[in-house]
Amino acid sequence: MDFRFTAEHEALRGEVRTFLKDALTSEFATTRPTSQDNWDGQLAFLKRLAERKWVAPAWPEAYGGLGWRHVNQMIFSEELSYAGAPDAGRVFSVGMIGPTLIVHGTEQQRREHLARITSGESIWCQGYSEPGAGSDLASLQTRAARDGDEYVINGQKIWTTGAHHADWCFMVVRTDPDAPKHRGISFLLVDMKTPGITVRPIVNMAGHHEFNEVFFEDVKVPVANRVGEENNGWYVAMTLLDFERSNVASIAANQRVLEELGGYLRGQAATLAPRDILRHRLADLWIANDIGRLLSYRIAWMQESGRMVNVEASVIKVFATELAQRIANAGVNLQGATGGLVPGSPRAALGGMLADDHLSNVSPTIYSGSSEIQRNIIATRGLGLPRD
Repeated sequence: MDFRFTAEHEALRGEVRTFLKDALTSEFATTRPTSQDNWDGQLAFLKRLAERKWVAPAWPEAYGGLGWRHVNQMIFSEELSYAGAPDAGRVFSVGMIGPTLIVHGTEQQRREHLARITSGESIWCQGYSEPGAGSDLASLQTRAARDGDEYVINGQKIWTTGAHHADWCFMVVRTDPDAPKHRGISFLLVDMKTPGITVRPIVNMAGHHEFNEVFFEDVKVPVANRVGEENNGWYVAMTLLDFERSNVASIAANQRVLEELGGYLRGQAATLAPRDILRHRLADLWIANDIGRLLSYRIAWMQESGRMVNVEASVIKVFATELAQRIANAGVNLQGATGGLVPGSPRAALGGMLADDHLSNVSPTIYSGSSEIQRNIIATRGLGLPRD
């Protein structure tokens, strides 16, 4: 398949690259892992995007976007990721809750939240996983009891990315404990300043504070903050997971790492493994990443053609996240004795980038549907294999 971009697409790519050269500080314009811990810097970049209406450019103009087509959005995401631009919570606000409110929200909910997302004023987190409900999300136990015009929430969420920065949380709760497993679930919008909410950090094995556990003790939420019908929130939750599917950002990030690794290996070839081994290992990973890019482009093409994307999204999710692990693992080994040194170590190669990736790239194969779950989808929906 030969993907050719139009002159308009290439002009957009050039415009985004020019903007990023000006908007990104030197800290973010590298693959140094510590840059993502600079929250103030992330917010400053978010404001720069908001000035151009680039926080959510694919949204309809009525909701603060520019009405971009799927391929334009893909190009934009690819360039931001390749340049090392910070996310600043956009994956949850722009990629998840915003489109869900456009589809399922009330007009009041859209007026209250969408403009504050596109202006960079509102940061969101996702309250899905629980200690006993991860891939099997329908087993969730966090309870929301109806009390007049309010729900009273009690329970716990875990692995809540960015909860320590978030203004709001979209979450799924059980509103009918006697209903069948996938029923009796409602979808709520919760102000993180509400009394009774406690956020505790979870520092990952790379030393970054990305995840949190969140406790809810008699947290009162207006019924008006429910999205969709009571006890029918499972379908709203699944709609949310249908957005942001191409994974082109992961592929672009992989490309940046491969280029930096290649440059390092060229300069150190005399002291590392035999040159042919270095070249062949790097070429294998480079070709695999090019395959991932084409898979991502195909998804954008399918979406722009009005085709449903389901199995294809699972394929690229498994491929891109597992390839990121392969690149990090190979890079650590190819760098020789210094490959395992973490950021901050004086002799760390590439600032410890690949050692950090080696630890950090475990979680992407688990969150947003683990590789095992994605393979089940590919098997049953794509290949027609039986469930049992």
